[in-house]
Amino acid sequence: MGQITLKDIAHALNLSPSTVSRAMRNHPAISKETCRIVQEYAEEHKYKPNRLALQLRTNKNTTIGVIVPEIVHYFFSTVLDGIQQEAESKGYNLLISHSNEDYEREVRSVETLLDARVCGILISQSKTTLKFDHFQDIIDNNVHLLFFDRICTGINTDKVVVDDYTGAFTAVEYLIETGCRNIAFLGSVPSMPISNNRRMGYEDALRKHKIEINKSLIEVCDTVGLAKKLIPEILKHNPVPDAFFCINDEVAAYCIQIAKSMGFNVPEDISVCGFTNSYITEVTYPRLTSVDQHGFEMGKVAARLLINRIEGKEKKEGVVSRVIKTELVVKESTKLVQTFA
Repeated sequence: MGQITLKDIAHALNLSPSTVSRAMRNHPAISKETCRIVQEYAEEHKYKPNRLALQLRTNKNTTIGVIVPEIVHYFFSTVLDGIQQEAESKGYNLLISHSNEDYEREVRSVETLLDARVCGILISQSKTTLKFDHFQDIIDNNVHLLFFDRICTGINTDKVVVDDYTGAFTAVEYLIETGCRNIAFLGSVPSMPISNNRRMGYEDALRKHKIEINKSLIEVCDTVGLAKKLIPEILKHNPVPDAFFCINDEVAAYCIQIAKSMGFNVPEDISVCGFTNSYITEVTYPRLTSVDQHGFEMGKVAARLLINRIEGKEKKEGVVSRVIKTELVVKESTKLVQTFA
């Protein structure tokens, strides 16, 4: 048997559906005894209210949609944790979907959330997304839209981003200060602003210290599969890179493993730095230096801004941007800064 409805309860107790509905809400027109009988029956038979029907009846929508590229990815899981904590504290429910880095799946997720009549959608776009009509559909349906982390520059709406440029600049400058001069950058597809911002931070740190930018040390390498293919080739360069700055911790972890398997010592021969500061940083050997993106904080800030838009508390017209500061967390995969007496 499926979930019971108010009509099922009414039929079982020989009451009208309207009486049952009022009894569930302790309406003063219904006796306390009837309220007790109805609520005990509902609890015993695990009655669940139809939230969509309730929203339509009361004209109060409290469901927010969330679309992320990956759910198992540490960064996005921490962002979701922050979104959920903030949303629940404000009385909102979540419908979560993941695009699996697939444009078509992302489009279907948007359609599903709009069909569910959510009042707002939080999105971190897929790296394969190059057309943005589905995002415009959200706005055209008068549903509030906010991008986080991976933003769409073609859509004019609120956003919460990480300070990717400064995070990358700080990390690469630290590598330079430890004595590294031949630093490889393993980035992501150039269509994503986060990838471009991190690359610009990398390049500007090199320029500041008058180090030539070697394009042969810059690769799109943002998955484990690409890491296994490209890192061994990069390590055959002459001269061998003395450091790797990686777009994420997964690639950085494999960088450590591959370098060691090819006879290099980390960090004595090659320093490695990641981006995220996930749990992986504690289980690599040596432990991985990484840029902390503060995903949990990003999730809370994103959810709070969207809810404030929904409730009319955010008065600023036009686009509101929030920037989450990064922090370099130094561990053992990078050398120490050289000091001279």
